[in-house]
Amino acid sequence: MKTQTKIAALFFFFSLFIMVLFGVSVYYFVNKYAFTDFYKRLEIRAVVAARSSLETEADKASVMREIRAQHLQKLPEEKEYIFRIETGKTFREEADRLNVPVSFFEQIKKTGAASWQQGNIFYSGIRYQAVDGIYLVVVSAENYYNTHHLAYIRNVILIAIIVTSIFALTLSVLFSRQVFNPVKKMTRRVQQIGSQNLHVRLDVPREKDEVGELAETFNNMLDRLETAFETQNNFISNASHELSTPLTTIIGEADLTLIRVRTPEEYIAALEVILKEAERLDDITKSLLFLAQTGFNGGTQKFEKLRADQLLYDAREMIDKINPNNNVQIDLSGIPDNPLKLKIKANRQLLDLALSNIITNACKYSRNKPVIMRVWAGEENVFISVTDHGIGIPENELRYIYDPFFRASNTGDFAGYGIGLPLTRNIMRIHKGEIRVSSTQNEGTTVTLVFPPWGAF
Repeated sequence: MKTQTKIAALFFFFSLFIMVLFGVSVYYFVNKYAFTDFYKRLEIRAVVAARSSLETEADKASVMREIRAQHLQKLPEEKEYIFRIETGKTFREEADRLNVPVSFFEQIKKTGAASWQQGNIFYSGIRYQAVDGIYLVVVSAENYYNTHHLAYIRNVILIAIIVTSIFALTLSVLFSRQVFNPVKKMTRRVQQIGSQNLHVRLDVPREKDEVGELAETFNNMLDRLETAFETQNNFISNASHELSTPLTTIIGEADLTLIRVRTPEEYIAALEVILKEAERLDDITKSLLFLAQTGFNGGTQKFEKLRADQLLYDAREMIDKINPNNNVQIDLSGIPDNPLKLKIKANRQLLDLALSNIITNACKYSRNKPVIMRVWAGEENVFISVTDHGIGIPENELRYIYDPFFRASNTGDFAGYGIGLPLTRNIMRIHKGEIRVSSTQNEGTTVTLVFPPWGAF
């Protein structure tokens, strides 16, 4: 059974249970009240009957008979019985004649009133003190409230339960559909996603409910899967191309050197070419492996609470060692009054690598012109930007900057492998942040890293 059907069934049966319980309770209390009320009516009639029959004053008896005739409607099967209490009298014959137990008469004698029910015939008796003695007055009648009014109420309750049950069933089906429609839409959308279209994402509703959280969680999973597939595909498609060049050079140089015996100088020159290409091969292999690791194993990294401005000082210290001729400057004018707003959850080693890649590129492509690093906190995010005044990136090539091994058409005079930005993007994805690049050719480039604040990670 589908979950939607289970919820609809549970909602319906729960509603039906409440309605039946309510109907039974109403019927029980109305029935109980009707019995009490009918006994009270019989008791009133017994009093009237006693006064109209046993009162010695003619005027009082006449008044009671008139009240009885005008205001007391005769009940179905209504009968009156008046018995004189005499010493030693057991009322057994009277009990047999009325088909009631002797204890009924004994209770009247003892307490002054009693009631009894035989089927649908109700009996009510009182003890009455007359001038000439003490009498037992019994009135019996058929309880028409039970046969008519209560039957009508019972039918009304049954009809109400049936009608309400149909309404509850309809409402439960509509409710379950309304609840599960977003889930069904998500299911249909997920069924359309495959390895060829991992860029497709689920629509996240505006309401931050469980369905929205599920959609966001699934989209985050797709981000990781897309990164993994993209990294794998790029690794396979580009590794062979990038690795084949130095390997071909190494093999060719070795073959050429081994054709004949050469001088020591020629062997040294050949070994220098092989060493250079081997070092290039080593750099490319390490870059590819690290790129693959950040794509596949980002979830296993360890994080700590760091201040974003401290990362800038660490990055500049690293750049000073790599490129002593750099002209990197730190702009702290955007630091907020509350330093806690600069706290982020980060992996120091990965962010140091990402920032060093960005700053190294900024220094390289600007030929060591001033590079400005800034940090500031917005309403919901923490920002780090690196701005250079270098060659920039052609506008029509900006969309390719995250492709591994891609290098802009104006970078021919600069060494590099095209790994830095793809690697930085993977690192930012691990930190649930993003990288933004804006550039104008021959004017410069600004790379901005956007981090979620501490606690939102």
